[in-house]
Amino acid sequence: MTIRVAVAGCTGYAGGEAVRLLAGHPEVEIGALTGNSSVGSRLGDHLPQLPQLAERRVEPTEAASLADHDAVILALPHGASAPLAAALPETIRLFDCGADFRLRSAADWRHYYGSDHAGTWPYGLPELPGQRAVLSQAQRVAQPGCYPTASTLALAPAVASGLVTGEDIVIVAASGTSGAGKAAKTHLLASEILGSTSAYGVGGSHRHTPEILQNLRQLGAADPTLSFTPVLVPMARGILATCTAPVPDGLTAAEVYAQYERFYRDEPFVWLLPPGQWPQTASVLASNSVQVQVTVDERAGRLVAVAAIDNLTKGTAGGAVQCLNLAFGFPETTGLTVDGVAP
Repeated sequence: MTIRVAVAGCTGYAGGEAVRLLAGHPEVEIGALTGNSSVGSRLGDHLPQLPQLAERRVEPTEAASLADHDAVILALPHGASAPLAAALPETIRLFDCGADFRLRSAADWRHYYGSDHAGTWPYGLPELPGQRAVLSQAQRVAQPGCYPTASTLALAPAVASGLVTGEDIVIVAASGTSGAGKAAKTHLLASEILGSTSAYGVGGSHRHTPEILQNLRQLGAADPTLSFTPVLVPMARGILATCTAPVPDGLTAAEVYAQYERFYRDEPFVWLLPPGQWPQTASVLASNSVQVQVTVDERAGRLVAVAAIDNLTKGTAGGAVQCLNLAFGFPETTGLTVDGVAP
């Protein structure tokens, strides 16, 4: 079965990554590729890395351009997906890479985004317990944020098994600049970011904070508390999330590692590394893989779990293609690779 898939917001980083992945998907015919200020231009002017699609023209991001498709990947700014989704037929499967439908709490949405809550769609992280069954039936899917993807997968086995309660979780996650989008921003100029690392969204103000907490609750944490600090580092893409949490006295690194082995044994994209080998962003570049490692800091009495992802692939567009495969009954790994690009 071949399906026709459009990408709305095709010239941005997330949209461009979605186009790249779909171009290699054996069951997909690429339909409309839409934009805003780029309408009418050649795709090759924006995505020169995709020469086979260079002569395609960017169409307007409107319902008329997207209606005649089996699926649409929405790679749009926050707030732009909801009105467009409302104008599209319910028969089209939508995969939203923005934040519009991720949060269940309208109060959290208003606090962090400052607008009315558009609603909640099924959450596109297949590795959460029971989530594949939900996604295989979904017509609308909210793709996770990149930081929540890495952080949740670093902590999921420990929280789901009760090795950590969810109290006093601390996450420091370093991200490349593509996570901020393609629009020109002074602090992302090469002269500003090269040779410099900086924290931002400090003190619980980052918009991915309530999403991570929501995932911890789904994993079984009754009343999780979280200190989340994102860090901007001078690389184009990738996230390294270091997550710590208190553990019971006497819990050993070997016991925790064994639980992670059981939890991730059958996951096609999550790789628990051998003891002593730690994740690195270079190893997952352009792949849908997640590298994970875990230990216990016995003196501090804390679990230490680290995960690395490519924020544009597993953290955004690759996750959308993974969910698309589930929704249409394709093998989950179709059109995706677990192999990174090095050096």
